[in-house]
Amino acid sequence: MKITREEVEHVALLARLKFSEKEKERFTLQLNSILQYMEKLGELDTAQVEPTFHAVTKTNVFREDVVKPSLPRDLTLNNAPDGHRGLFQVPKIIE
Repeated sequence: MKITREEVEHVALLARLKFSEKEKERFTLQLNSILQYMEKLGELDTAQVEPTFHAVTKTNVFREDVVKPSLPRDLTLNNAPDGHRGLFQVPKIIE
C-alpha cells in the first residue's frame, strides 16, 4: 500500500491543517516509510508468538480502599472565592 500526496492533502483538509508543499512531500515519504515497515512485519510468521500489551510486564499496584474522613466543609469553603449555601459558587457558563 502506498500513500499518495493527494491522500495527505485530503487528510490535512479533513483535519483543518495547512501544510507547505515541502511538509506535504515529507509527510508522504514518512507515511510510506511506515507502511513499508508494517508490510515487512506482516510477512513474519507470528502464529507462535503470544500477544503482548506492553514491552515490559506491568502489574497494577492497588491500595486497599479505606474510608477516611475528608476536610470539613467550612474549612474547604474558606479557600473558595465564592461559597453559597455550603457549595462552591461558580460563574454560569451555559445559557
